[in-house]
Amino acid sequence: LKKYANKATIFCADSSYPILAKHGIKPDYVCMLERTEITAEFFNHDFGEFDKDIVFVCAGVVHPKTIEYLKNKTFIITQKVLAFPYYINLKNFCYAAVGFSVAHMAYEFATHLSHKNIIFIGQDLAYAKDGFSHTKDYKNLDKHEGHFQRDKGKFQCLAYGGDGKAESSEVWTMFRFFLQDTISRNIIS
Repeated sequence: LKKYANKATIFCADSSYPILAKHGIKPDYVCMLERTEITAEFFNHDFGEFDKDIVFVCAGVVHPKTIEYLKNKTFIITQKVLAFPYYINLKNFCYAAVGFSVAHMAYEFATHLSHKNIIFIGQDLAYAKDGFSHTKDYKNLDKHEGHFQRDKGKFQCLAYGGDGKAESSEVWTMFRFFLQDTISRNIIS
């Protein structure tokens, strides 16, 4: 990834941000969609110069601690698509970067900004062969214990590189289908 980092725009999920920092891989954008305090903790870091020029893109529903942790960083807050903003005729761009998952959020934002070479990091859509959905560096691995066993054999998708099948989950399958459809039609919801 380090080899290609300067050839593309890197969008990453909130949970990937501290892992990328640990490995010296700087994302251009870090996206957060979740509203929980546990998710806010992914931003409870001071990586100093590493954070310079990273834009944090947060849905308006994020936990208040998220904003507290970002106070000395560059961040954008986007809003959900609701009837009232449409009623008062706000511009569509103000709805960018929301969606079912952080991958949808990143794709919509990247597309609105006309990025062409994009690397997405951090959206879980399948389990690895070892049954984990996250890297060993992921802070909340314990929160996902038993998920692989629960889902095994129920939801499968084409494995990375087209070599065999990978295990997935019902929600990830829905996310993946919607994201694949959106990308194939290059549409923004």
